[in-house]
Amino acid sequence: MDVKMEESWKTALSAEFNKPYFMQIAAHLKTERATKATIYPPGSLIFNAFDKTPLNKVRVVILGQDPYHNPDQAMGLSFSVPDGVPPPPSLMNMFKELQTDIGMPIPTSGNLTKWAEQGVLLLNAVLTVRANEPASHAKIGWMDFTNAVIRKISEEKQGVVFLLWGKFAQEKQVLIDATKHHVLKAPHPSPLSAHTGFFGCKHFSRTNQLLAKQGLDPIDWMI
Repeated sequence: MDVKMEESWKTALSAEFNKPYFMQIAAHLKTERATKATIYPPGSLIFNAFDKTPLNKVRVVILGQDPYHNPDQAMGLSFSVPDGVPPPPSLMNMFKELQTDIGMPIPTSGNLTKWAEQGVLLLNAVLTVRANEPASHAKIGWMDFTNAVIRKISEEKQGVVFLLWGKFAQEKQVLIDATKHHVLKAPHPSPLSAHTGFFGCKHFSRTNQLLAKQGLDPIDWMI
């Protein structure tokens, strides 16, 4: 199957595209579109995280669960929303933590493309969703694909900082070789759990400290 994706990822993941589960994803999306279902993000942005952060540029991974399911929010980058769209609650809590952690003013834009372009892979475990139906595509095969992505990063890279927020993300730790990568864990930034340990985790400054120890440039978290 010919998948439109940034070339380094397309090469690294080529074995996945002809597996039955990936064929199932494509068939499922085609069927839903045929019934006029609205799917987020738009087709051109489903692999946006890969296009913005080539495999050889990955230094940090922030793992989300599901794309936003409301209109105009999902843009193929976990937690990110386009310019002009108010930051959702979890993203606002990330900004609050950035403010207390590194003194960053809380931005008005929730567009995290700048992070992605610096090597922060903003990966959702599920890459599509039906409008207004959270987790509606959680079982169509995407997790097989994104698990393969995490394994590939773990195998081919060294010293990547994985930020695993919440139980769902932390279950992916088994895919990561912690002897060669850094895994930082905290509760999810959702308003339901941020106060139980996400606030005060200092993951943003700790990430930059871990990168600095490897002689790598820090992430400029300013939006």
